[in-house]
Amino acid sequence: MAHGILTMRRPVYLLDAASVGGHEEAAGPLGAYLDRHDAKNDDFGQDTWEAAESEMNRLAAEVLLTRAGLDAAEIGALFAGDLLNQCTGSGYGLLPFDVPYFGLYGACSTAAEGLLLAALFVDHFGGRAMSAASSHFCSAERQFRFPMEYGGQRTPTSQWTVTGAAAFLLGGDRAEAARHGRAVRIAEALPGITIDQGITDANNMGAAMAPAAADTILRYLRESGREPQSFDMIVTGDLGAEGASILCELCRAGGAELAGVHRDCGLLIYDRAATDKHAGGSGCGCSALVLAGYLLAQLRAGTLGDILLVGTGALLSPMVVQQGRSIPGIAHLVRITTKEATA
Repeated sequence: MAHGILTMRRPVYLLDAASVGGHEEAAGPLGAYLDRHDAKNDDFGQDTWEAAESEMNRLAAEVLLTRAGLDAAEIGALFAGDLLNQCTGSGYGLLPFDVPYFGLYGACSTAAEGLLLAALFVDHFGGRAMSAASSHFCSAERQFRFPMEYGGQRTPTSQWTVTGAAAFLLGGDRAEAARHGRAVRIAEALPGITIDQGITDANNMGAAMAPAAADTILRYLRESGREPQSFDMIVTGDLGAEGASILCELCRAGGAELAGVHRDCGLLIYDRAATDKHAGGSGCGCSALVLAGYLLAQLRAGTLGDILLVGTGALLSPMVVQQGRSIPGIAHLVRITTKEATA
């Protein structure tokens, strides 16, 4: 069926993941799940914010490969991206690794997009593949808004770009996947369709992304014949408070009630009551950190058994926003489960 669910033909496991975050992410509710963090000013020993983001990518990939006991030559492909022009955060950061590299731009949906493509690679060619995604608050502010020194004021609907990078390792070996707990499998995927509902406010990206998230979720539920409550969690990438509310309304209108099962990574990663993060977190690093740490740990422990990760992205650039054009949204879905594959 056109635009249909992609079901893996062979078991594709999420073997492991590694994450690197900034000091505010380390101080947040999920900080204990980070493998590395910068304890002071988020420069990771570099001279520029862009170089700091690249260093986060390098550290995440290095930690992941070291823990897995693998050499880069044993990885068949690497799918990675970030928010910066020409994906320089991942492009420069992953230079030390001798792996075929595919640069991605899905805005904040990049973590899910990378997982989707890496899973398809393993499904079709076997072996192992990696994906990675990153963002940095200061590099994103410089590119999309104002220099940090400007001190611009934020609107209540604006979100805080997460400083973080995560790398994921996929493969077909169940024993390798079960080394740290239950084996976690990428079972299905549904690529998103770009949707533009005319939102022009770059400080309300949740509203721009929510229609795409609703479209992807509703398409998946219709085709699979499942109800939202058949999953332990439907987690969106980073809609924030504004976008999460809109998503639930849109899905309700489409016949799917998400109450009780929906969570948003942008609302999980920070304590909004204790810190001034307005509508919550955003950025490629947002869902990447939440999945690599918190969600993967819950899946391995058996607290979660079957989830939908819906990575959301606002496909804007500073230039088109200044030209008054609206902001398209995208949402890629990946089903992640500990249930065994059936013939």
